Amino acid sequence: MNLELRMYFFVPYNISEIQKGIQAGHAALEYAYKYGQTELYQDFIKNHKTFIILNGGTTRDIINDEDDGGTLQSIQRLLGINKIEHSSFKEPDLNYATTALCFIADERVFNKEKYPDWIPGEKWINIDMHIWNYDEWINFIGGEKNLFLRELLKDKRLA
Repeated sequence: MNLELRMYFFVPYNISEIQKGIQAGHAALEYAYKYGQTELYQDFIKNHKTFIILNGGTTRDIINDEDDGGTLQSIQRLLGINKIEHSSFKEPDLNYATTALCFIADERVFNKEKYPDWIPGEKWINIDMHIWNYDEWINFIGGEKNLFLRELLKDKRLA
C-alpha cells in the first residue's frame, strides 16, 4: 500500500518561532538515528518529507510521583504506551528541557476525506455494499495505533 506520510512534531508554546523549527529539526535527527533503517522512515525520507509542527503546550520534567509533568511529557508518555515509534530532543541550553517530539503518520491518520471519522449511528458501506461495524472501520484506518494518533491530533494547532 502506497500511503502518503508526514512527520509530526510537538514543540513548546513558549519558544520563538525560529526555535520551534530548530528544535523540530533536532527531534527529526534523533528519529533518523533511532529509526533510520526502518521501511517507514526510508519511505518517508525518499518520497514525502513533509513536516507538520504543532503546539505541544508546556514542557516540565516530572518532579515526583504525583506530578504529571508538562503536556509534552504527557504526549510522550502516551506515544510510548501506544507503541508509536517516536523521538524527542532535550535542549542542553534550556536545562535539558524536552523541546520537541516527533513521529511519522500515514494518510489514514490525517486525510479525513479518504478516511472519514466514525460517526455512531451512520451506516458505513464499502464498495461491496457491505455495512461496516466499528471494528471494521478501525481496520480501514490502519488499526488501533492510527486510531490513537487521530485522537491525539484532532484538536491540535500549528505551532
